[in-house]
Amino acid sequence: MAELHIGLIREEKIPQDNRVAFTPLQCQWIMNNYPDVQITVQPSPHRCYKDDEYAAAGIPLAEDLSHCNILLGIKEVPVDRLIPHKTYLFFSHTKKLQPQNQAMFKAIVDKGITLIDYECLVHADGQRILGFGFFAGVVGAHNGLLEYGRRTGLFDFKRVHECHDFQELITHYFGVKLPPVKIVATGSGRVTAGILEVMGLLGIKYIPPEEYLINSYEYPVYTQLKAGELYLRRTDKTYSREDFHAHPELYDCKFLPYVTCSDILMNGIYWDKKIEPLFTWEDLAKENFRIKVIADITDDQNGSIPCNLGDATIEAPVYGVNRLSRERTEPYEDGSVTMMAVGNLPNELPRDASQFFGDHLMKYIFDDLLKGGSEMIEKATITEGGQLTKRYAYMEEYAKGPKPAVVE
Repeated sequence: MAELHIGLIREEKIPQDNRVAFTPLQCQWIMNNYPDVQITVQPSPHRCYKDDEYAAAGIPLAEDLSHCNILLGIKEVPVDRLIPHKTYLFFSHTKKLQPQNQAMFKAIVDKGITLIDYECLVHADGQRILGFGFFAGVVGAHNGLLEYGRRTGLFDFKRVHECHDFQELITHYFGVKLPPVKIVATGSGRVTAGILEVMGLLGIKYIPPEEYLINSYEYPVYTQLKAGELYLRRTDKTYSREDFHAHPELYDCKFLPYVTCSDILMNGIYWDKKIEPLFTWEDLAKENFRIKVIADITDDQNGSIPCNLGDATIEAPVYGVNRLSRERTEPYEDGSVTMMAVGNLPNELPRDASQFFGDHLMKYIFDDLLKGGSEMIEKATITEGGQLTKRYAYMEEYAKGPKPAVVE
């Protein structure tokens, strides 16, 4: 194999992302085990692993990455930072023709770049290989509890981003006694796995949905609603994953009884615009709506949670929504529900999230990337040398870039 040069690019999208595709020790392991692979890291003042940590692991740092064949990032790359004729891997958020990234995509085409999108890398059964959902779930669950504690004045937690890593966060849970709160978690994917991790660490007891609905408890409890318990086909009251994903508009949502018996909702369910929301604005306005705090971890504005009015930030992750006027308020006002909706939750645990991501990249992607000819990589390649690949031919109009604004 010819020598391959990999570059870890600096994240320059605003707001700044602090994650990275490979940690210093992962880079060191790769260079020790793959003698033909060289890795160069672009210096960054924001990255969760400092430049000094890469240097200490023997990884060269350089501003200029033009000698690299493959460039690895996390988020979208600003147009002026794209180096022509390179192969890039990052989350491009373009396959759904997202308008905010159209100019970047046109630049990728114009500059003859090969784009491999992490989001499109899937196992043979269609399951995504790479993602940060688990840590989004951990941080989202922690934040949901923290905000309930602050709203009620019953307990207080440290913010996740004030901890060095997940291990420090866990030590913060030792000896914490929670009030008899009832928590409903939705979903069954990586996000929900992160939620359940926090439930386990805090010793919050799982209760089956049918018992949770009718009983009260003197200790903190949670229940989990998977898609099959949340959505039933209107005609015959059954659930099939394939059918639901193909025809979500034929399914009714069965969440409503849980709004009358839960204090916190932690939402980790998949959503698209044809799927019924968990509840409506009218439901939110009713007196029996008990939920005080909603951690909308999947974070779809006006999506499965209608009162998600848009993103908050890591520094100020919550806002209130008045249940009657539907307007944004201060976080803990009477008559409001407290909303936690942050699009980049894994940035609060960036060292662990990066390590987890790099581990999956090494296990499932790296060898295929090096040897070439892989069907998995081919399916995730949106452009090759600036040309749309066959699978993504539907993006032809999008690739021409945004239409100029019409001046009246």
